[in-house]
Amino acid sequence: MTATADAGMLNPLHMFLEADIVVQAVMIGLIIASLWSWAVIIDKAVRFSSLNREADTFETAVGSGRSLEEIASQAGPNPVHPLPRMLVVALADWRDARKGGPLTENQANLLMSRIDRALDSLIAREGQRVENGLGVLSVVATSSPFIGLFGTVWGIMNAFGAIASSGNTNLATVAPAISEALFATALGLAAAIPAYIAYNKFSIDAGKFTGRLESFADDLQAAVARRLGASSAAPAAAPAADHSRREY
Repeated sequence: MTATADAGMLNPLHMFLEADIVVQAVMIGLIIASLWSWAVIIDKAVRFSSLNREADTFETAVGSGRSLEEIASQAGPNPVHPLPRMLVVALADWRDARKGGPLTENQANLLMSRIDRALDSLIAREGQRVENGLGVLSVVATSSPFIGLFGTVWGIMNAFGAIASSGNTNLATVAPAISEALFATALGLAAAIPAYIAYNKFSIDAGKFTGRLESFADDLQAAVARRLGASSAAPAAAPAADHSRREY
């Protein structure tokens, strides 16, 4: 076999064009799956980077000594990022509850329960949102090797069928068909490996971000509880803003 023939056998385009129609269909499906998973990988990388960068900026503002009302006002009535949205929701419930004056113990408990439910609901929605697309990576990571293996098995069956029909057992006769079949497995692994790595990484990132939201929710509820305690001790006094870092 010449060097030119060897180069042709190892050319991906040549192997695709010379493969059986079933193997070609498998290759096309794996290429589409790989491109789809890479689109999800790039989107998730950009989104998590943006979410964490904005969260860092917001937490720095909260720990800067400014009042929570001022920070919420700067964020606007409908913030896009979940952290300032949680602050806006908690302060809105606080203001609504305080419109009628000092709260009784029962009213204070109802306020805390309402804030807790609102924050839990927001965290659940955001957790689902940051996990969108991970299912695609999971499917590609788990199914691509088997789809590629199916293409390989089909191609090798055809290769052995060609041996039987020609009566020629020379390896050079079936080597091209076998290489085309094995190329399907290579494509399956090429699609599965990045998807598997990305799925695990982004699953961890999603868990960390959800934990960050839960931690901030706990701090907000603690801040509201301190304000309720302060208002009970001094009903005429306005709620004081807490300026210590992570003690919202």
